[in-house]
Amino acid sequence: MSIKLTTKNTLPVDANQATLIGRVWSPGNPSGPSLVVIRENNVFDISAHFATLSEFLENDHPVEQLKDVEGTFLCSLEDLLDNTHDSANNDQAYLLAPADLQVIKAAGVTFASSMIERVIEEQAGGNPSKAKAIRVLVEGVIGDNLSSVEPGSEKATQLKELLIEKGMWSQYLEVGIGPDAEIFTKAPVLSAIGSGKSIGIHPKSEWNNPEPEIVLAVNSKGKIQGATLGNDVNLRDFEGRSALLLSKAKDNNASCAIGPFIRLFDDNFTLEDVHTCEVTLQVKGTDGYTLEGLSSMIKISRSPVDLVQQTINENHQYPDGFFLFLGTLFSPTQDRDHIGGGFTHKLGDTVIISSPKLGTLYNTVTYSSDAKPWEFGINSLINNLTHRGLLKAKNNFVSK
Repeated sequence: MSIKLTTKNTLPVDANQATLIGRVWSPGNPSGPSLVVIRENNVFDISAHFATLSEFLENDHPVEQLKDVEGTFLCSLEDLLDNTHDSANNDQAYLLAPADLQVIKAAGVTFASSMIERVIEEQAGGNPSKAKAIRVLVEGVIGDNLSSVEPGSEKATQLKELLIEKGMWSQYLEVGIGPDAEIFTKAPVLSAIGSGKSIGIHPKSEWNNPEPEIVLAVNSKGKIQGATLGNDVNLRDFEGRSALLLSKAKDNNASCAIGPFIRLFDDNFTLEDVHTCEVTLQVKGTDGYTLEGLSSMIKISRSPVDLVQQTINENHQYPDGFFLFLGTLFSPTQDRDHIGGGFTHKLGDTVIISSPKLGTLYNTVTYSSDAKPWEFGINSLINNLTHRGLLKAKNNFVSK
């Protein structure tokens, strides 16, 4: 099942007030990835001014910077979206994930309900058939709502002591209500896929799900420049067997989707909008099955600013910036095939992640082994930009 992308089903509801930037594969001789800005439903290539998105986001005032950049008309936004799918015409522009040299990081267990689901995964050992009974047991001990517990607080410490006494303490509760957030690397640089493309699940996984999330675009100074949507595709059975399998559960070919565009912060969209936004999820199966979910950012246990500060600080730097998935409230427990079996993806599922001020991210589920192989890495990018004459020496370059 695939959905034809259009401006109507992709853009934010207030698109005429939004500052949207993104990346496209631009046709030409040679062709290659280009940074673009959306203006009045048209796509303007600004790669002659900024070779990479990472470079552009280093500006202290990126929205103001765009006012001084005319750009080159590339195509209409409708034509770009129409050609954005797994069988895109390479002679026309198509949408890419709006991320290039940034490291792709993710914060885990940032919502109370998803934290409880992680405890259940651990207790079930990755076996979905055991999850329902364990959910009743776990909620009987710790309840179904920990949102009032401030991570790292005295109340959190007291709860930890109680749960240890009852034999119910978990590594997931440690990062959920302890002082230190879980921050991990979701995917390698340049490996993310954009809207309209297939997402990959491991062919050996029998219990997996989408994770609809807000993703922050952060520069090397730790300044949050804007936000977009993401799907932190997750293998619940792999991670449930052992937390040490996190990389196998999270990082597979085409398992990280970001898009459709980055909405930069300006007078019409600020970090406060991120704090209060809602992210909706729909999964539509070829078998007629439908799953719906909602993740409300007002229920997050840790603030986005705190999560950014726990990612970049005196102990860890990101000279090319980073993207940060903020976690999700949504953990699907709805049975799909049989009672007690819970939810898992099937091939051909369409995943629709949407938020009014960020637009909509569309992807279709396939196996990671069948998704388009990731071949365009950092060397490819450098060689491509060099061949196109887009790399320029900076005046502030210092030899070390």
